[in-house]
Amino acid sequence: MQHYELNAVYLADGFTADKTPVDDKTAAFDEKLYQDLSRKPYETLYNLGFAAGDSELSASLIFLRNIASRFVYELSRDGDLEITRKAKPADARVTDELVSLVPFAPGIENVTPAWINSTWNKLANIFNSEAAAFAGTIEEYLRKKNAALQMAGRVFFHLVEFKSDEYPFAFLATYSTGIAGNLIRHMPLKNALLEHDGDKDKLLALLVTVSRATERSDFISDLVESGELFSPLKFTSDEAYIFLKETELYEECGIVCRIPDWWRRKGNARVSLSIGSREPAGVGLDAIMEFTPEIYLGDLAMTREEVEQLLSQTGGLSFIKGKWVEADRDKLRAALAAFREAEKLGKMTFADAMRLQLGLTTMPAAEGLAEFEISNGQWLRDMRRRMQNPAEIERVEPGADFRAVLRAYQQEGLSWLHMMRRLGFGALLADDMGLGKTIQILALLDLLRRGGEFNALLIIPASLLHNWQAEAARFAPGLRCKVIHTANREFTLDEAELFITTYGMAARLETLAAVKWDLLILDEAQAIKNPANRQTKAVKLIKAAMKIAMTGTPIENRLSDLWSIFDFLNAGLLGTGKEFTGFIKSLKDSPTGYARLRAAVNPFILRRLKTDKTVISDLPDKVETRALTALTKKQAVLYSALVREVKTALENAAGISRKGLVLASIMKFKQICNHPAQYLGQPDFEEKDSGKFAKLAEICETIREKRERVLVFTQFREMTQPLADFLAAEFGREGL
Repeated sequence: MQHYELNAVYLADGFTADKTPVDDKTAAFDEKLYQDLSRKPYETLYNLGFAAGDSELSASLIFLRNIASRFVYELSRDGDLEITRKAKPADARVTDELVSLVPFAPGIENVTPAWINSTWNKLANIFNSEAAAFAGTIEEYLRKKNAALQMAGRVFFHLVEFKSDEYPFAFLATYSTGIAGNLIRHMPLKNALLEHDGDKDKLLALLVTVSRATERSDFISDLVESGELFSPLKFTSDEAYIFLKETELYEECGIVCRIPDWWRRKGNARVSLSIGSREPAGVGLDAIMEFTPEIYLGDLAMTREEVEQLLSQTGGLSFIKGKWVEADRDKLRAALAAFREAEKLGKMTFADAMRLQLGLTTMPAAEGLAEFEISNGQWLRDMRRRMQNPAEIERVEPGADFRAVLRAYQQEGLSWLHMMRRLGFGALLADDMGLGKTIQILALLDLLRRGGEFNALLIIPASLLHNWQAEAARFAPGLRCKVIHTANREFTLDEAELFITTYGMAARLETLAAVKWDLLILDEAQAIKNPANRQTKAVKLIKAAMKIAMTGTPIENRLSDLWSIFDFLNAGLLGTGKEFTGFIKSLKDSPTGYARLRAAVNPFILRRLKTDKTVISDLPDKVETRALTALTKKQAVLYSALVREVKTALENAAGISRKGLVLASIMKFKQICNHPAQYLGQPDFEEKDSGKFAKLAEICETIREKRERVLVFTQFREMTQPLADFLAAEFGREGL
């Protein structure tokens, strides 16, 4: 029985629901939600925003629900909403935060701030339409959607910095009174006493959020009892600190708080390790990097002396270097202790730094003392920028005898691969299907051939053997190639520069692991996405100075695929399998980990899309790529027998009968090449019996992973049903 998981695919202009075949027998599939998302995607998403969290959703759907939930939250926090009855656009802070939470899912490259804004606006249109048609108040509308939703009232608390030594902050309570032109009119709260004089019910309705706050806050209760809340006030830093610490409480009561941005952005006292200020002596993940520890309070860098000075004070808010910061004595002590431990170390490997940045490991000897973060020194910053911006890399040219003119992005790909080899890193070439990954690899191989002796091992699916041989002969005729296969397992390194074998042979041929290759390349690298697979284990035993993985479908739904490919490319970068599994589990509670993961892996991935006009502006509407296939043994036997039969028949035929015989035979040869079952008139169209079916499955795997569409042509009407049945199994759904 086939099991399915409900996922979302992020399209350039929105999203769609996807019924993904999975091996997990415990996978839950919500058919109703799938149908609702398919028929009315944004209406369904809008309603998901009001619903309680559901851990059964996939990560790709949780992200969409988070957008809707944040939209609903911002609605509930809008104190002007009762008057305007219109949703506000997402501000840049919210948009950037949501983009950082996007998981690895199909179409992740489409999720940009503009995409978030477009989705937000579609949700806003639904709210605006429903709110306009709703006869009651907005609070009644929201409560109808979710009875537990706390709607913000019309009262606002404002706290701003004030240039005074004794009273450095100013406070004012206001309320929204109506619309003046296109703007909401706000008045000091004391005006409400005059506006609603004689109408006690309206005044109490306005001040209900303040009443809630007085029940939970002695600070606000005192201001109300003294009457000071209704007048502009000056606050000392101690009073402002009490107010700021209670801001979340006031917002829970329905009061909208306008406070300085630095308090919203404040972070705990932490130790930042600035790593890679200078280029290390070595290369690769084992390169020893020097680092400089620094203590940060929020976004303010602190010296040891400044931290010790803060610790000598009473805590609370302190004004340092022209900025207000929260001086939490316990957190400052922990940060100072961690800083001293970090100073003792002074060095770590590049891989250790990346694992620490990702959160897979903690600082030795300082575990539990304070938060750590990795910041990049000047050299490392420049290097990572070049790794992610191939246009900035020093250009290298293919040889004069390389028989292809590289497009600009292919030239950049060649330069990027060459740089990654020089730096000692494994590289994932993940260009979209049709953009020429093969030609970029051949250009690199030809470049290395001209640089002196080298040996490269290329591992590919068996169905691609003919393609690679033909492409190498066509574009890099000077590159000596040798195929290692069942009939020819023996090889010596002086026979060729490029050795080509299959995943099946790599799993069986131990001599491949006995060689230290200069370069190891995997095509269709999704073949090693399962780390427990025998084939994957065998490939990872092969040693090489540099490793390259090629795939048009980089990691999407299953993060374990990502770990397996990077365990091949740059072993240790993402920790052990156990460590990474723990990291994946933590993402449910801390989705910000997706941003850290992207920051860790993106420098090692080069991915360009054929839909990106900045990559290729003159891409024609149709790109024709020949996919050569080999006959299976069964096809080859039938083909050879038919050749002999036709040869004999032609010896005894002449004229029109000879021509008829040839034409009839051509049709039979085509049937054999399609599938032996078609030629023999049998019902079972097994993939293993047809090279064409195997190739079609391979092509459609990429298309399915990318959630694109495919149109298959056949000359024979009787082939349409077998093809439909075969592709239904490949895609996990019926075709048209």
